[in-house]
Amino acid sequence: MLNMTDRRMRDVKKKDDETARQKKPEKRPEWAAGLRQLYDSVVEEPLPDTFNDLLSKFDSEE
Repeated sequence: MLNMTDRRMRDVKKKDDETARQKKPEKRPEWAAGLRQLYDSVVEEPLPDTFNDLLSKFDSEE
């Protein structure tokens, strides 16, 4: 059963979704695709061993 807060949140999200659909898609600048590609390549890089070792030390202290 939804309480009042849940109902309000659902209604707000529904209105936000409708507004987003009504807006025209924004044209991204040409450099945006290159920036996204650079960001994705950095995110996909594995963590250095030294950083993994440090994280392991923190985990073992718990």
